[in-house]
Amino acid sequence: MASSAIDPTAPLDPRLAGRLAFLPRLPTKPALPPGRHALGLFETRDAILCVPDHVDPRLPTPLVVLFHGGGGHAEKILPMLEGHAKARGFLLLAPQSLYPTWDLVIVGNGPDRERLDQALAEVADRFLIDPRHLAFAGHSDGGSYALSLGLTNGDRVSHLIVSSAGFMSVQVQAGAPKIFLSHGTRDEQIGIDRSARTHARLLKGAGYDLTYVEYDGPHAYNPDVVAQAVNFFLGDFFA
Repeated sequence: MASSAIDPTAPLDPRLAGRLAFLPRLPTKPALPPGRHALGLFETRDAILCVPDHVDPRLPTPLVVLFHGGGGHAEKILPMLEGHAKARGFLLLAPQSLYPTWDLVIVGNGPDRERLDQALAEVADRFLIDPRHLAFAGHSDGGSYALSLGLTNGDRVSHLIVSSAGFMSVQVQAGAPKIFLSHGTRDEQIGIDRSARTHARLLKGAGYDLTYVEYDGPHAYNPDVVAQAVNFFLGDFFA
């Protein structure tokens, strides 16, 4: 009789570790016009794509994937970067967690990773994504998710823009994304000593290209710091 015991030496399923299947590719569908678009992938909490004016779908275009905070939704977090996307000409994708916050925060990688893979594939089917300028970004729980999933998929993601993240959970590291990490010194919800300062020390020790910014503020993203992060992301796009 075959044993049903779990082999502790068996390799971890990469999907459970947060690895994405997505890879940029040539578009196969018509581009979407400028504006906000629900992608039509899910009946509830669909992913939203913001398309700026004058995007040529045949040319490589930067993409930022923006993750909302706990209890949030796409419309709530989009103002963090939507104005910059319109002004600077990058695509902005806002996926939404299936439950009130991201699966990784609750129990581990699962449906939200799968939904993100689908959303990224749909964007890549309509626009030519620049793999040198593909960022994960987020605030609070969304920042934790962007940091954790970004470090896990750093061979696919070029930049991370992380605001007020509470934790990072990484079982597999891949690639070397550039990281912009920021946190308010008066954050009473997620204390900076146990989060950003600890993260910065670990990331620097691991050799990541890190830009670390502390600002005088509470548990909220800072518009001036967000503008710095956008410059960090697009600094060499026209080089």
